[in-house]
Amino acid sequence: MNHKELMQIADFVGGFSRDPLGFVRACFPWGEGELANRTIEQWQIDLLTDIRDGLKTPDEVVRTAIASGHGIGKSAVVSWLILWAIATRENTRGVITANTDGQLKSKTMPELQKWYNRFIGKELFICTATAIFSADKEYEKTWRIDAIPWSENNPEAFAGLHNQGSRILFIFDEASAIPPIIWEVAQGAMTDANTEKIWAVFGNPTRNTGRFFDCFHKERKYWYTRQIDSRAVSFTDKEELNKEIALNGLDSDVVKVRILGQFPSASELQFIPRSIVEAARGKHLQLHQYNFAPVIIGVDPAWTGGDEIAIVKRQGLASSILATYQKNDNDFELASRIAAFEDAEKADAVLIDMGYGTGVYSAGKVMGRNWQLVGFGNKSPDVGFYNLRAYGWGKMKQWLIDGGAIPDNQQLCDDLTAPETKPRDDGKVQLESKDSMKKRGLPSPNIADALAITFMRPVVKQECREMQWANNTPYNIFGYAEGE
Repeated sequence: MNHKELMQIADFVGGFSRDPLGFVRACFPWGEGELANRTIEQWQIDLLTDIRDGLKTPDEVVRTAIASGHGIGKSAVVSWLILWAIATRENTRGVITANTDGQLKSKTMPELQKWYNRFIGKELFICTATAIFSADKEYEKTWRIDAIPWSENNPEAFAGLHNQGSRILFIFDEASAIPPIIWEVAQGAMTDANTEKIWAVFGNPTRNTGRFFDCFHKERKYWYTRQIDSRAVSFTDKEELNKEIALNGLDSDVVKVRILGQFPSASELQFIPRSIVEAARGKHLQLHQYNFAPVIIGVDPAWTGGDEIAIVKRQGLASSILATYQKNDNDFELASRIAAFEDAEKADAVLIDMGYGTGVYSAGKVMGRNWQLVGFGNKSPDVGFYNLRAYGWGKMKQWLIDGGAIPDNQQLCDDLTAPETKPRDDGKVQLESKDSMKKRGLPSPNIADALAITFMRPVVKQECREMQWANNTPYNIFGYAEGE
């Protein structure tokens, strides 16, 4: 192909700079060869239309998120977007990443190579196993899109992608498993003014926590979101899909994730399913449903990083958040606040996490308070749990199932659904550590820990204790005499 012909193709392709759907329709040999029986699926049309419409607002980031079942043609769309982005605006820069290096090498980039070979303007670019870039030596470093595996230990590999005055493309493939630090770095690349910025994320909705989940929930107003049912795609095997639905049930998490493109009620390792938390959220109880029970205050102090101090009250099936504070190294000040809550709520017990709470406990002791320390790492009274923390969370989970009520507080709900279990050979329930959660980009679940603390020691109402001392009668933790 001579220079004049290349320039004609470049001009033709460049005419679709703000029309990715038109580009896909015009720049591949539909109806011929391998594409003889292929069509653009409706969900793909909708996605490309969303991007086209988003480009109509100058300087806005066009964010699109696709959650789907298996086998819907995600890799094809990823390839189209890469080719459209690089071919229709000069000096485009971009990054593609995926859940694993293997995904990039074995699926994402080979699919791009297939569509590159079909593209009418392929001679304008060079496509390798790790990048696509301008065939003009002068522009190969400034006009390119690279496939880069992410690394939590080296997020800087994604930093510095700025392209003032031109176009930036970020694509996350299998986005559920990409950690928050990489999302944060990508967000930093979206700050250039007078620049076209497109950020597209794709994945099976395997987790109901994390940044991919947030795209469809608390960050939904910033994203064009679509959830694609595998049965709605022309080339999937409907008979096999229906067999899987019949085997597992339409409401099963397996079917939700693999076929319907919906987030699961509980992720594979998630300890407390979101459905249980949502059922308890904002629930209203009558006074007689809980006022017979002891009032317990749980305190989870935190004096490191961005963690908060959390103080929670529970009485029977009812619970409330009394306060959250930023980290505080003044033990007497915090002890004074806890004492004030103890008096105001007429609490029967105050339980404090031993981790950072020993100083507060000691200050309370000086003040004449009879508080208790609980050690999360202590032995569980139930052999089914690895330690006291797992035991407290296990009791809290059952309490939610049995009708426990929590306030309508997003942070508490996120805290409750965040921890995952750590598989053990002995079958005991063990929760992941707070450090493990932070490595996944999740904050310490301080409010939920404070609530869980209220289940870690048996407590009876003060008047019941006084009767017990007077009559030598054993009472259970709800204030009833044994045998009643």
